[in-house]
Amino acid sequence: MTPSEVDRLAGLVSRADRIVVFTGAGVSTESGIPDFRSPGGVWDRFDPSEFTFQNFMGSEAGRRRYWELGRTTFPVIRRAEPNPGHHALVTLWRLGKLDCVITQNIDNLHQRAGLPADRVIELHGNATRARCLACETAYERERIQEWLDAGVEVPMCDPPCGGIIKPRTIMFGEAMPRVELEESERRARACDLFVVVGSSLVVYPAAYMPLHAKDAGATLVIVNLTETPHDNQADLLVRGSAAGVLASVVDRLQPRPVAR
Repeated sequence: MTPSEVDRLAGLVSRADRIVVFTGAGVSTESGIPDFRSPGGVWDRFDPSEFTFQNFMGSEAGRRRYWELGRTTFPVIRRAEPNPGHHALVTLWRLGKLDCVITQNIDNLHQRAGLPADRVIELHGNATRARCLACETAYERERIQEWLDAGVEVPMCDPPCGGIIKPRTIMFGEAMPRVELEESERRARACDLFVVVGSSLVVYPAAYMPLHAKDAGATLVIVNLTETPHDNQADLLVRGSAAGVLASVVDRLQPRPVAR
C-alpha cells in the first residue's frame, strides 16, 4: 500500500454515488479469525472432503464429524471483534456512500460493527445461527455450543420434532442461496464503484460479482495482499491489509479541523 494508491482510492470513493464492497477472509483475519485456506489453517488439520453437505445429511457419523469441527471453530468466531476495516465500512454507509456489502464471511462482524442487516448480503451464510431442517425452528449458535460443550455429539431439534439442526452456513456441495446471489448480482450491476477487499477471488460463483460490476460499467478496485485471478480487470490495485487501507481511505474523507 502506497500513499498514492490510497489517495486514488479515496478520490474514487469521494466521487462515487453508489459503492458496493465485496469482502473476503482478509477482512476477518485482522479480527483474529484465521483463513481456513491459508497454510496452517483449518484445512491443513481437517480434510475438507469430510465436511460436505452430502456427508452431513447422509449419516449421523457425518454430522458428528461436522459438529466436532464446529465445536472447535465457533469459539474463535465468538471471541472476534470488528476491526477498523469493519468500522470504516460503517462510516462509508453513514456518509451515504455505501450501497451494500457483499460478503463471503460467515462471522457476523459487519452487522456487529453497525451495518444494518439489510445492507449485508451473506453469500456463504452466517455461523452465528442455525435452524431445524424439519420444522424451521431457529436456534442461536451459542445455544448449540452449550449442548456440544455439555457432551452432546449431534444436536437435534427440541422434542417433539427431533429434526436435524444445521448451521446457517453453506457447506461444500450445497447449493448457493439463490435470493442472495441474484440480489448480489443486481447490486453489483447497479453500482458505479465496486471494491473487492481481502478476497482471493477463487471461490465461485461469488467471485463473478466483480466481473458483473465491471461488465455493467463500474470502476473496479481490488484491495488484497496477494494477486487474484481478476487483477487484470481492475482499474486500481492496492496491495495492503484490508483494515489498513479502508481506515486510511475513510480518514482522508473526514473533514479536517480548521486551525485557529
